[in-house]
Amino acid sequence: MTPNKALTGMLTAVSMLVFSGSALAAEIDPNLPDYQETSGVSGSLTSIGSDTLNNLMTLWAEGFNSFYPNVNIQIQGAGTSTAPPALAEGTSNFGPMSRVMRDSEIAAFEEAHGYPPTMVRVAIDTIAVFVNRDNPIKGLTIPQVDAIFSATRRCGDGEDITRWGQLGLEGAWANRDITLYSRNAVSGTYGFFRQHALCDGDFKDGMNEQPGSASVVQGVTESLNGIGYSGIGYRTSGVRAIALARDQNSPMAEPTAEQAASGDYPLARFLMLAVNKHPNEELRPSEREFLKMVLSRQGQEVTVRDGFIPLPEAVARQEREKLGIE
Repeated sequence: MTPNKALTGMLTAVSMLVFSGSALAAEIDPNLPDYQETSGVSGSLTSIGSDTLNNLMTLWAEGFNSFYPNVNIQIQGAGTSTAPPALAEGTSNFGPMSRVMRDSEIAAFEEAHGYPPTMVRVAIDTIAVFVNRDNPIKGLTIPQVDAIFSATRRCGDGEDITRWGQLGLEGAWANRDITLYSRNAVSGTYGFFRQHALCDGDFKDGMNEQPGSASVVQGVTESLNGIGYSGIGYRTSGVRAIALARDQNSPMAEPTAEQAASGDYPLARFLMLAVNKHPNEELRPSEREFLKMVLSRQGQEVTVRDGFIPLPEAVARQEREKLGIE
């Protein structure tokens, strides 16, 4: 499978919807509505799912509590794969996910409830490939990334890449072995990276699998030879997010809002909240108002502060209409 085929669907979705004919995606769309506090909101909310969204969910919860201080919100961020079963079993109200649900996960939810879960797009993320801050490499193509991380090299590179010298680095770097850091299989970021950067191939054996994105970044920070991947929101001063190109004939693009919006950056995705919404019933008031706030100007300002890309109003409006909270 070529990298373009593996990436086209996600790139098209992001690049077509990030813009609504107005500002750059990094800026808050002025057409997003202000959130207005309402009455009758109480009780508790639980969120179980994505590590990538964990901090953002925490910040949204703090913002929600500024409107409704008596609502108790519990957040667990062990990984995307924990979201669907928790939602199906009724132990959570929200299932943060950094990938779409698998058919088997949807089927399990439908078996429990008789209708499918509702997936709500809440932010846009770029998956960054990080190297140690002292590593001089400028950028990589997706086939090169695949040859570094994958045993199968389905994106088309013919050579297994294990040393930095194979990527053009010279001097002391020429014979340095590459040290790989990855999320674990429960992570939606792991699944997204496998699909879009490895062209659905298999990761190499012997990778340093980490339980969270922060651990990946910390590993690369502490390893001069390290390379790893996570959402851009986890970038620190100890690492550099390098430019990526779809192939050797495509331009290098940085993991910025602008280049994700244009479709030039090859690893962009929507972040989502899975919710249990009966097709003929309204959401509980606390669930409805939380999602309404997330999809408002105030909620998307929090998205920017946490290092992600906000939704344009055209997309946010689609999600509100889907939930019946317009």
